[in-house]
Amino acid sequence: MQTITRTSDDAAYADAATLLRAAKKAVALTGAGISVGSGIPDFRSPGGLWTRFSPEEYATIEVFRRNPAKAWELFRALGAVLVGKEANAAHHALAEFEQRGWLHAIITQNIDNLHQQAGSRQVFEIHGDHQHLHCLQCGAIVPTVPDHFEETAIPHCAACGFPLKPNVVLFGEAVRDLEAIHACIAGCDLLLVIGTSAQVYPAAALPSQVRRHGGRIMEFNREAALRAVTGPGDFLFQGDVLQTLPALAAACRRV
Repeated sequence: MQTITRTSDDAAYADAATLLRAAKKAVALTGAGISVGSGIPDFRSPGGLWTRFSPEEYATIEVFRRNPAKAWELFRALGAVLVGKEANAAHHALAEFEQRGWLHAIITQNIDNLHQQAGSRQVFEIHGDHQHLHCLQCGAIVPTVPDHFEETAIPHCAACGFPLKPNVVLFGEAVRDLEAIHACIAGCDLLLVIGTSAQVYPAAALPSQVRRHGGRIMEFNREAALRAVTGPGDFLFQGDVLQTLPALAAACRRV
């Protein structure tokens, strides 16, 4: 695996740009690290959401069904973290890749909608999204409004009266779009792994799946996380994704 530590390494970036532009089906897998530059801390980092709200106590589907008011303490805090955040340079670089035909789709573990805000259209959200509320009783989906996260009352479904929950995947729930994600990753010959260690399933299975079928990997992280999966012909862009992804976009325009 080739490690690139300087955005000024024009030759290495040119090689990577050539690979990306030549890929028949490039797909990006993104995690919390791509949104840190937008002011959204990793939930597992010091001071992150999980240090204030134990997932087992607040973020399971059983807790929501048993005590929705308790679960909504977490949901309001999550809403406060996400409100007003804007897509950053890394999100915009991926949107450019898609618009120019160099990227087939994005598979994201994030719920912040920043890929779509940047202009990406083909986005699969494994863990759902925080822009809608979901009724577990009748299946209704409604857009969120600021009052949902500012008021103390629990929002209820207008159709059936059941308590609403944000349209995010809680522990104990099935992940979203899994069939579509498997179809998306089939035939992928280049996987961009961005801002994630890819340790949590089903995302954890995707890099090795691509490698097994002869695909290559570009990792964008501050530290290598995929050494057990990557090998010759792969790239590690080590550093801040707000710098490395825009630098790759610039290189792609030059080659």
